[in-house]
Amino acid sequence: MVGFIHHTAEVSDQAQIGDETKIWSMVQIREGSMIGGGCNVGRNVYIDTDVKIGNRVKIQNNVNVYRGVVVEDDVFLGPSMTFTNDFYPRSFNEDWKVTPTLIRKGASLGANVTVVCGHTIGEYAMVGSGSVVTRDVADYALVAGNPAKQIGWVCRCGHRLDKEFRCPACGIQYKNLEGLC
Repeated sequence: MVGFIHHTAEVSDQAQIGDETKIWSMVQIREGSMIGGGCNVGRNVYIDTDVKIGNRVKIQNNVNVYRGVVVEDDVFLGPSMTFTNDFYPRSFNEDWKVTPTLIRKGASLGANVTVVCGHTIGEYAMVGSGSVVTRDVADYALVAGNPAKQIGWVCRCGHRLDKEFRCPACGIQYKNLEGLC
């Protein structure tokens, strides 16, 4: 059973919404989209046709998730971030092609991030606010900037790893992260 759908939200009858998902005001969820259980979809979010969103995903206000995007479980999509889905956008192009994008389990994308289509954001990776992702991001990588470049590594808990790949917050020691980039 859906947790909550605000009366101003437009949710297609052909969309699938998981148990305990909350959908707030002014949200539009298009036909064919699938949103897992335990998600939180903030105010003024747009979810296009055939988008796939996993379980326990937090989508902050004003996010745009366009067709071709797949978001796995436990992902955080920060305020006003957006995805693209066409490398050659033109208003008059009738044969445009959707280029898929994948956001892997546990990744976090900060406020105002733009993800250019065709890329994968790795598991538990973190993208700094305002960044523009123009290439794949490795698992556990910390990236920032325009274009986004790797500036470090993060723990599953979200804290930046030290030079020995140890998390100062939870103490986990990682091995072989260098080989991921």
